[in-house]
Amino acid sequence: MRVHKLTFAALAVVASLSLTACNEEDLVGQGAPSAASTASPSAAGSDQGGGKESAGTDSTGNSSGGQGTAAGTGSNENGEVGKCRTDDLDITAADSTIDGDTEGTVAVELKNGGGRDCVLSAYAGVDLKTSSGTLSAERTGQQADSSILKDGESTFFGINYPINESGGSGVRVTGLVVTPPDETKSFSLEWPGSATLPASDGSGSPVKVGPIGSAGQGGQS
Repeated sequence: MRVHKLTFAALAVVASLSLTACNEEDLVGQGAPSAASTASPSAAGSDQGGGKESAGTDSTGNSSGGQGTAAGTGSNENGEVGKCRTDDLDITAADSTIDGDTEGTVAVELKNGGGRDCVLSAYAGVDLKTSSGTLSAERTGQQADSSILKDGESTFFGINYPINESGGSGVRVTGLVVTPPDETKSFSLEWPGSATLPASDGSGSPVKVGPIGSAGQGGQS
């Protein structure tokens, strides 16, 4: 019986050692986490960041692949030059009457200061403020063509009016109002011409306005 007990005890020890060895082999078979699976989130994030940089963004995050907009050309989205706005123009007026003329002449200068080229066409609106009320100038009927006024350049038109030689007080002129073509906003100026006009006979406006470009630099029409 003692021999059998020793044999059973030995078998139990062997079986225990075999079970321990199998468990260790299972653990080795599962293995520890690999280096790839334990990469830090910051490493993966930097890879993604590199992909975004290569997609066309600069260091400030702005896209470097878009097209820029052209500045100062005066063109709209259709590539056409827009009309001159009242706020784009520096408007001045000067007396340009020449001795011996039967009529007085005022030259109005329109200088483009809007930072872009623009189009002027036809006639400007002209009103004289007088002691008898507003007197609107009539168009001369000359052909009026459209033209591009480049940034920083000027164009002129003339205003002709009768000289008061009646010997009477006539109609006192107190101001000049100019409205650029196709605009509704006006620009008020001092009247640089004769202080008075002859009294009107009611047959129509004695003041005439020429088209844009009808007076050259220096004011002569």
